[in-house]
Amino acid sequence: MPVGRRDVIATAAGATIYSVALGVASVALPLLALEAGYSGVEVGVLVALSAVSQMLSRIGMGSWLNRLPDWTFVFAAALMLALSSGLAALSTAVVPFAAAHLLQGVSRAFFWTGSQTHAVRGPRPAVRGMAVVNLSSSVGLLTGPVLAGVLGSRSLVLAMAVGAGLAALGLVPALLLHRYPPFSPPGGSSQKQIWRRPGVDAGCWAGVSAGAWRGLLGSYVPVALNHAGQSTGVIGVLVAIANAAQMSGSAGVTRLGRRGLARSLVLGALLAGAGTAAVGYLAGHAVLAAVVLAVSGIGAGLLQTAGPAVAVEAVHPEERGTVMATSGTFRAAALLASPLIAAGIVAVAPVSMALTVGGVLIAVPARWAWRLSRRPVAS
Repeated sequence: MPVGRRDVIATAAGATIYSVALGVASVALPLLALEAGYSGVEVGVLVALSAVSQMLSRIGMGSWLNRLPDWTFVFAAALMLALSSGLAALSTAVVPFAAAHLLQGVSRAFFWTGSQTHAVRGPRPAVRGMAVVNLSSSVGLLTGPVLAGVLGSRSLVLAMAVGAGLAALGLVPALLLHRYPPFSPPGGSSQKQIWRRPGVDAGCWAGVSAGAWRGLLGSYVPVALNHAGQSTGVIGVLVAIANAAQMSGSAGVTRLGRRGLARSLVLGALLAGAGTAAVGYLAGHAVLAAVVLAVSGIGAGLLQTAGPAVAVEAVHPEERGTVMATSGTFRAAALLASPLIAAGIVAVAPVSMALTVGGVLIAVPARWAWRLSRRPVAS
C-alpha cells in the first residue's frame, strides 16, 4: 500500500477510535462522579480541571512540535486517555479521580493538536487533511455517547473500562502514521505572536467562534431547550442534528481555494452566530429549533475545518506546528470561557439573552475573515 494512502487510513482510524473512546468518557465520567456521591458543583470543578489542563498543555505545544515528531503526541494522547479512563474505572477516590480528569485534558490537547498538525503535512491540501480528521472524529463523537449509554445502563464502571480499552487500541494507528520529522522553522523568523500575521489571525479567531459554539452547545443550549419544555429525548435529537450539520459543514469546504476558504470563514461565523442567537427564542418549537441548530452547525463545521487550513497556508510549512498549536489554544480558551460568560449573564438575565450575546460574539470574528477575503491572492 502506498505510504500516502496508508497514512490517510491510519489518520482516519486513529481519529475515529480516539473520539469514540473520548465520547464514552465524556458521558460516563460525570455520571460516574454523581453516582459516587460528588455534588453537581464538584463535578463542574472536575470538568473545569480537565479544560484548564487541556488549555495549558496547548500553550507549550508549538515549541514541543519543534523538538518531537507529531506522531508521538498522538501516541501519548491515546496512552493518557487509556490511563485516565482506567483510573476512573478502578477508583472514584478524590486523588485518582482528579488525576483522571487532568490526564484527559492533556490527552485532548495532545491528540487534537498532534493529529491535526500531522494531517496538514505532506502533499495533500491542508483543508483536505483537516477534513479527514474532523469527519472521522465527528463519527466517533456521535457513536461514543451512544455506546456509553448502552454500557452505562449496565455499569458505568464497565463503560469506563471499555473506553480505556478502546483508547489503548488507538495506539496501533498512531504507530502506523508516517514519521514526519519535528518542525524546523526557518532561521530569522520569529514565532512570537504568530497569531497576528495576516491569515493566521483569521484562522485563530475562527477557532474562537468554533470553540464558543461548541461550549454553548454542550452547556446552555440544552438548558434553554429544557426550560422551554422539550423532553430529554428531543433535546438529544436536536443536539445530534447540530453535530450532524457540523459534519456537513466540514465536508463542504474540501475543494475550495484560498479565497473560497476565507469567504467560508465569513459565512461560517455569521451562520454559527445567528443560529446560536436564535435558538434561545425558538427553543419551544422543536422544528424551528432544529432548523437554527442545523444552520449554526453548518457554520461551525466551516469554521472548524477552514480556519486551521487558512492559518497554516499563510505561513512557512515548517511553522505549521506552531500555528496549529496556537489556533488550538484560541479554540480551547473559547471553549472554556463561553459557558462561564453565559453563566454570568444567566445570573441576571434569561438564558435566551445569554445565547443572544454568545451568538453575537461568535459572529464578530467574521471581520478578520472578511478582511482576508478582500486581499489579493498571491500568484
